[in-house]
Amino acid sequence: MNIVVLLKQTPDTESVIRIAADGKSIETQDLKWIINPYDEFAVEAALRLKEQHGGTVTIVSWGPQRVVEAIRTALAMGADKGLLIDDEALEGADSLGIAKVLAAAVQTLEPDIILCGHRAVDYDHNQRGPMVAELLGWPHLPLAVSLECDGTTVRIERPVEGGKMVLESSLPALITMGGSHAVWNPRYASLPGIMKAKKKPLEVKKLADLGLDPGECGGAAAKISLVGLEMPPERKPGKIINGNLDTEGKAKELVRLLREEAKVI
Repeated sequence: MNIVVLLKQTPDTESVIRIAADGKSIETQDLKWIINPYDEFAVEAALRLKEQHGGTVTIVSWGPQRVVEAIRTALAMGADKGLLIDDEALEGADSLGIAKVLAAAVQTLEPDIILCGHRAVDYDHNQRGPMVAELLGWPHLPLAVSLECDGTTVRIERPVEGGKMVLESSLPALITMGGSHAVWNPRYASLPGIMKAKKKPLEVKKLADLGLDPGECGGAAAKISLVGLEMPPERKPGKIINGNLDTEGKAKELVRLLREEAKVI
């Protein structure tokens, strides 16, 4: 089975985020970069499919050379090869532009199935997977918390309020992964895996290598532009009700504060 994982590198969720001087981007100096956690679920799901059916797992990503580290991490987990699209023309590209690039890259690989996270933890757009599926003309099965595949059809479960929904499609198909670590529990890269990852093939391509014009998918073609970033307003400190009051007194004081200060009742 030919499996492709679309992977994005994002800042570590524990990083301290600071807005850059331009007011439209974040300071990237001293940031720790990781695999987007939802894409890490996709890597784990891909490796499980490979264990069941054989085949290869290819990691496809985009961005500057620092993204190589994220791809190598996925290779150390057990993926077989990587492809990075590193082109300055992608600076400022929107979700549609990136989707066009990924779709073009995927077409050269001719996969049976594509997996990726349903969203990224940086901008939280939830657009990459559905857009790539649409551009390829493939079915898109979203928010998978389970995945079964017999080599010709794929079946997933996705959560809905109060229950779950079962979706099934013939291959090829694109699956976006939901769930949590409790569902997918991505494996750690072993020391032998880390050593092997250094020798696994990793191609770096430009837009021209994919037959793409920067005017179609680069920053100049962006339909959406980021106007500005703002930090959330600083929260006021909490208030502790006088501990000397009895339970009834605390309840009365709480009601008074909610009515007179918070004005929520």
